[in-house]
Amino acid sequence: MENNEVLQDGVWSALEKRGVSRRRFLKFCSVMAGTLALPMGYTSRIVQALEQTKRPSLVWLEFQDCAGNTESALRASHPGFAEIVLDLLSWNYHETVMAPSGKAAEKSLADTVSLEKGKYLVVVEGSIPTADNGIYCTIGGRSALDIAKEVCGNAYATIALGTCATFGGIPAARGGITGAVGVDKAIPGLRLINLSGCPANGANLAATLVHYLTFKELPATDNLKRPLFAHGERIHDLCPRRAHYDAGQFAMDWGDEGHRNGWCLYKMGCKGPNTNYNCAKIQYNDGTNWPIGVGHGCVGCAQPAFWDTMTPFYRTLPSLPNIGVETSAETFGVGFIGAVAGLTAVHAVGSVIRNQIKKRNDDNSLPITSQRAEAPESNE
Repeated sequence: MENNEVLQDGVWSALEKRGVSRRRFLKFCSVMAGTLALPMGYTSRIVQALEQTKRPSLVWLEFQDCAGNTESALRASHPGFAEIVLDLLSWNYHETVMAPSGKAAEKSLADTVSLEKGKYLVVVEGSIPTADNGIYCTIGGRSALDIAKEVCGNAYATIALGTCATFGGIPAARGGITGAVGVDKAIPGLRLINLSGCPANGANLAATLVHYLTFKELPATDNLKRPLFAHGERIHDLCPRRAHYDAGQFAMDWGDEGHRNGWCLYKMGCKGPNTNYNCAKIQYNDGTNWPIGVGHGCVGCAQPAFWDTMTPFYRTLPSLPNIGVETSAETFGVGFIGAVAGLTAVHAVGSVIRNQIKKRNDDNSLPITSQRAEAPESNE
C-alpha cells in the first residue's frame, strides 16, 4: 500500500504528512502509556521511539470470523485507531479494507512474505478450521491452515486478535463440525500474542503495537500468552460496582431497585469474577462505556471456551475453585453486613457498660458527704 520512500519515514513523519497535529500525537502517546500501565514518565520514551522508528509491514488475515475485530478497531477514534494506529505500520494486506483485489491482492501478500521474511507482523482474525483438511475456509484455493502456516511461520511475530483467533471462539463451541481452533493450537511454536475478547478492543491492539515499536519486543504475557497489561486483572477487581458486591447489594432482576441504583450484577449472571480483561479501564465506543457500565453483566468473552463454559449468560456463576471470597458471594455479602451489624451492637452494648462503669466510678469518687446526701433517693 505504501511505496518504499514513504516506508523509510519515521512514524511521526508519516503522521505529520497525514495532518495529525503534534498535540494529538502527544496525547495518543500519553494514552498508550496509560493503557500499557506504564508510569507517565514513559510517555517521552514512546514519543521518541515513534518519532524515530521505521514503520514495519503488517498483514491482516481473516479466516472463520465475522470481521467484528476489524470493525471494532476501525470504529475506535479514541485513541484514534483509524487516524493514528493505521499509520504506525505499513498495512500490506487486509482483505476487508485494502484497495487491491483478486490476484493483485494476493501478490501483495506473497511479496511481503518473500521480501520481508522475519521482519513483518501478522494479525490473525478468526479461528482456523482443521477438520477435513481445512476445507471449511479457503482463500484463493488454499486452506486457512495452509496460508497461516506460511504467513505466520515467516513473520517476526503474530497477534491473534479476538476470541476466535485466540481460543477458537464460537466456531469451536460444542457441536461445531469444522474443527476450529485458535492460532496457537493450529500452529504451535510461533512468537505469538493472544488478544482475546469478542471483539478485542482496538486500544489493546494499538498498545501492543506501540509496545513493540517502543521497546522492540512484545509485552509480557500470562500463561495463555495474553498481555498482562490487558489481561492481568479480573474485571471483578476493576469493576466500579465492586463496592456493592462487598456490601451484599445485588440487582435481582432487570429494572428492579438494585438494577436502577447500579448495584452488583453478580446474581444476574455477571461473569466478571472469572474473567481477566481491562474492559473497565479502556472501555469501548471511544472509551465512553462498556457492558457493565450500561447495566449488563460481563459474559466472559475473553476467556477460553467462553461459549461452552459461561452460558447460560444469565445464570449466576456456580461456586468455582480459586476465585476467592466470591465462591459464596451471598454469604460474604450478608456476612459482611451481619458482621457490621454485630460490631455496631457490640459497640452500643459496650458504650452502655462503659457509661455505667463510669457512672459508678464517678459515684464512688464523690465526697462522702455528697454520697450520703444522695443516699435517701437510692432506697438503701
